[in-house]
Amino acid sequence: MTPLTRAFYARPAPAVAAELLGKLLVHSDEPGLLVARIVEVEAYTQEDAASHAFRGPTARNAPMFGAPGHAYVYFTYGMHWCLNVVTGTTGHGQGCLLRAAEPLEGQEVMRARRGGRADRELLRGPARLAQAYGLDGRWSGTDLSARPGHAPPALHLADDGARPDVATTARTGVAAAAEVAWRFVVPGSRWASPYKAHRRLA
Repeated sequence: MTPLTRAFYARPAPAVAAELLGKLLVHSDEPGLLVARIVEVEAYTQEDAASHAFRGPTARNAPMFGAPGHAYVYFTYGMHWCLNVVTGTTGHGQGCLLRAAEPLEGQEVMRARRGGRADRELLRGPARLAQAYGLDGRWSGTDLSARPGHAPPALHLADDGARPDVATTARTGVAAAAEVAWRFVVPGSRWASPYKAHRRLA
């Protein structure tokens, strides 16, 4: 596995989101190593009415306007945390919401946090993913990017060479800009959340 550096994230959110499919979400600061393969991602930018960055910086969304390669973890519906990775350039709010992943290692820890749910339901949705990984607001602003010559952060993303097919749909759970096709998913993945008909990227 090759941990992703800041250069990977320093691009527009839709481009990063498409390439996040197949990457590994790694959490080593745990009772055991957690590893999962990302199968569903959504992109958001500050020009986008569905984005948390649309109305400018706030205390909550400040990481979205910071350096790429950091985490933005937000609380929603009064009960759930969701993990985003910040992309683009400093000062321009954008990022990618990690929506679903296939568990590869550490399922016993994930099951304990998810109340013994079946493996298919451990990471199938952004709130479930954050819960299974033990993530909350304390992780918002954390640097996820690796630096050459240094050990990667406890929470990071990595590349093991997987290059899955990529399909797109409109994003889920948004009212504004609902038609924007910035949900990227591995077509046919049993680990992704069910949603609208998709089109395969060329």
